[in-house]
Amino acid sequence: MKNKSSLWKKIAALTVALTSVLGVFTGCAGNQSSPSAGSDAESAAKPAAGTVSITNVSYDPTRELYEQYNQIFQKYWEKEKGQKVEITQSHGGSGKQARSVLEGNEADVVTLALEGDVDELQKGGLIDDGWVDEFPKSSSPYTSTIVFLVRKGNPKNIKDWDDVVKPGVEVITPDPKSSGGARWNFLAAWAYADKKFGGDEAKDKEFLKSLYSNVTVLDSGARGATTTFVENGQGDVLLAWENEAYLSKKEHPDDFEIVTPSLSILAQPSVAVVDANVKKHGTEEVAKAYLEYLYSDEAQRLEAKNFYRPSDPDILKEFGGTFNLNVKLVNIDDDFGGWNKATEKFFADGAIFDQIYKK
Repeated sequence: MKNKSSLWKKIAALTVALTSVLGVFTGCAGNQSSPSAGSDAESAAKPAAGTVSITNVSYDPTRELYEQYNQIFQKYWEKEKGQKVEITQSHGGSGKQARSVLEGNEADVVTLALEGDVDELQKGGLIDDGWVDEFPKSSSPYTSTIVFLVRKGNPKNIKDWDDVVKPGVEVITPDPKSSGGARWNFLAAWAYADKKFGGDEAKDKEFLKSLYSNVTVLDSGARGATTTFVENGQGDVLLAWENEAYLSKKEHPDDFEIVTPSLSILAQPSVAVVDANVKKHGTEEVAKAYLEYLYSDEAQRLEAKNFYRPSDPDILKEFGGTFNLNVKLVNIDDDFGGWNKATEKFFADGAIFDQIYKK
């Protein structure tokens, strides 16, 4: 009996020991599957509880607009969903920004200077076909146009495009190879020349060649060109986004004047969800809402206060005292056959811009 009792004690002890060991292994396995104890990479990829993060890759002159817009969207989203949203902004020349997304900048949304730059992301497989119809007004929640910013008193008496091509006038404009705003500038000048010369393309080219021979600094983006003209004091005239010109005048009211040419172009910045990235990040809902809310009355008025033309015609009329609503505007589809044709004709390697501009 003594030996049997001793045997049962040994079995009991082994059972307790084995249970303890299994408990340790089970606990380890449980900790590894717990979100709070995952790998550093997994933890870094997941936002804090109740918070979602998105990145907006945008073009040069929108810094101030999106700094303010992000605040009103954050309030809206938390009220609607009870969730905080963190928004990272990125700015630069529009073409350069599009290339950065293609090369791995994991934007959830892009808010770029022109449809053609977003098309490059679609061609690269990051944005689904039909993106331009995902939001109202061809996914363009606000518009702008191209104007001239000149120094106070307009010492070179610049009134229209003919004055910009005169000898001795120093012009500041960005590089169409990297800047969406620069492409709008080029096309506005081309449209004026084309009307002036009755569609004589040889004369159009000479007109643009004269303009770019006057360019003293070709910055990579619109904001860089503004800095060159406004802060560094170079040039007689800046070919500028209307919103950028108004912002410069607001900040330096005694130093500059805005001249609206007789003919310009309807500049339509485009917005899109980067489908491949939001699926990867799990941010589809908030990314779409972020762009949808740009069309809200609150956001439309904020855009107007930042000197962008609201896409809502009634709200645009509210700001008729700010914008020249009578300027004649050509548009990319009717006058240039869309961005694919315009890019191939004017901005591709060896196309018209390369032919008329020599660095």
